[in-house]
Amino acid sequence: MKKLILLPLLFFFGIMGAQELDGAWKLIQKNGETVSDREVIKIVQDGYFALGSKNLSNNEFLGAAGGELSLEDETLTEIRDFDTYDAENIGTEREYNITWEGENKMEISDGNTTKIWERVSDKSDALTGNWVITGRERNGEMSTMTPGDRRTVKILSGGRFQWIAFNSATKEFNGTGGGTYSAENGKYTENIEFFSRDASRVGASLEFQYEVKNGKWHHKGKSSKGDPIYEIWSPYSEAYQK
Repeated sequence: MKKLILLPLLFFFGIMGAQELDGAWKLIQKNGETVSDREVIKIVQDGYFALGSKNLSNNEFLGAAGGELSLEDETLTEIRDFDTYDAENIGTEREYNITWEGENKMEISDGNTTKIWERVSDKSDALTGNWVITGRERNGEMSTMTPGDRRTVKILSGGRFQWIAFNSATKEFNGTGGGTYSAENGKYTENIEFFSRDASRVGASLEFQYEVKNGKWHHKGKSSKGDPIYEIWSPYSEAYQK
């Protein structure tokens, strides 16, 4: 009987450990020094993370990284799918020690570098999740795709979003952008806070229509260039083919 009770408890606490990371985080300290010249936001959701960084003085894009992650006890494990800081990190397993300072602040260290992250928000909505694009309309017809090594991911959590286009096999990075968003009553709004291809787009807001049908996110509107778009995004865990 004790074993029957213990197993559900272990499962429960395992889930709680994973969920502690979900949301949006801001880097506030590195190796004991306050981070004030740049903004680094990390979004974590459904066992995946993405971070983007910009220079606060001119909105210049500084870098991005992300991939799969897991948390067990005090060990955080990452396997990066993209990394503009050091492409050699892609595909390799890296472990960090994590220490919690309450529920909304965590210290992460690899023995050489220590970073303190503060939670921005853990709020969720109908679009909270890790998504990968599986359909795009061209010339009036929906073209479908099966995401593999080359894919475009969009992660949303804690009121923040980031999209990333990359090839994890060739370690090629194609672009990223992100910021804050809202999703309510079928209207999805992105407020761009960083954009790797064009810093002048920072500050722009884009409005789209959205609908979640059969678990897929249907996304309609106009791109940052003003071109009409209709995209279908699927849950990453279901659509991505390793």
